[in-house]
Amino acid sequence: MKIFNSIITLVLLAAATIAANAQTTTTPYSRLGFGILGDNATGIQRSMGGVGYAMQSGRQINVMNPASYSQIDSLTFLFDMGVDLTNCWSKEEDRSGYNLGGGLDYITTSFRLGKNIGAALGVVPFSSVGYTFGGSLENGTSSYTGTGGLSELFAGVGWQPFKGLSIGANFSYLFGSLSNITSVGQVSETQFTRNIEVRDWNMRAGLQYAFNVSRKSRVVIGATFAPKKALHGNAMCRMADINQDVATDSRGSKVIVYDTIADISLKGNYELPMTIGAGISYTFDNRFNFEVDYTYQQWSKAKYTAISHFEAQTTQWNDRWKVAAGLSYLPNPRGNYFKRMTYRIGAFYNNDYMTVHGNNVKDYGVGIGFSFPALSSKTLVNLGVEWKHRYTTPTSLIKEDYLNVTLSVNFNEMWFWKNKIR
Repeated sequence: MKIFNSIITLVLLAAATIAANAQTTTTPYSRLGFGILGDNATGIQRSMGGVGYAMQSGRQINVMNPASYSQIDSLTFLFDMGVDLTNCWSKEEDRSGYNLGGGLDYITTSFRLGKNIGAALGVVPFSSVGYTFGGSLENGTSSYTGTGGLSELFAGVGWQPFKGLSIGANFSYLFGSLSNITSVGQVSETQFTRNIEVRDWNMRAGLQYAFNVSRKSRVVIGATFAPKKALHGNAMCRMADINQDVATDSRGSKVIVYDTIADISLKGNYELPMTIGAGISYTFDNRFNFEVDYTYQQWSKAKYTAISHFEAQTTQWNDRWKVAAGLSYLPNPRGNYFKRMTYRIGAFYNNDYMTVHGNNVKDYGVGIGFSFPALSSKTLVNLGVEWKHRYTTPTSLIKEDYLNVTLSVNFNEMWFWKNKIR
């Protein structure tokens, strides 16, 4: 019982930490909608292009498909946490720049509940907002700043009712806030703020079916489904003249007094789309693994109420789809240190849900990764590097190139092993 109390305490602490440091994104495209979406991929999966729907392993946590929890070893406790560092180079016509971001990305744990039943819990990012840029106006200037993100505190269970078939579900609490500030300075400075606060429940169901095609070859087919749902929370848009709308609080400090332009409930005005994921993987001799995934999100059917002038001009969502492929290779689990390392590579192409004045936002990227085994345990230290390119079409607006470095530690401990006394 003390072990599980410690686990829950650690996860809740991580949730608070991630919520307080949610800004890991550095792109003005995150100004749109709910920001840049995450796909629940761990550091290992990001090195493989972000695949995971058909990934099965008793030694790593796969939040992308909760059916995979059923495969955890009965004596093992898994703990996985990751941090990332992102450098973004952007170019727009004759202007260019770069931004640096990063922080704690996710934390997850997994353990066996009973025969053929495994569980997981943790906190993972749902979306992220982060940007700072400015421009010039006639007789003035403008500046734009965005911060925040949405996170999912989840608990899930996976069950294998009979050989080959696994089913599972994640139930999560979606929380966080997104803040967008626009300042326009001419004779005086006018500031517009848009804030969205989300407090809601979410769920995802998954299944996997595995079968052997030969003595050493294994195929896994996986799929996930998340239904369309209404969001709960609040959205607010406010305006203030920084030079004039100032008051004094009880301590004598000056504060800005905002006029509320819009204050609405998310319920009935904002929705998350139906999401479907599918993948297939092939494993040979438990050393070589290759997987291909496809993700589809029906954003064109999801409600999103514009509460600012900018949103009214730009809010039009596309159906999002993403294709990813990745492979991993473990030369020899009993060889020298370099042969016991795991090597990974992957790539993806993403047609995002955002549009900017009728232009679709797209990105693609490649990644490589390495797992370094600890000398005295099954614990792995995972290092991944991703390069991504984001752009718009048919009109080319801001082009962005990213270099992401992800460091994660996958603790694999025999917590439930009982030594026999002789």
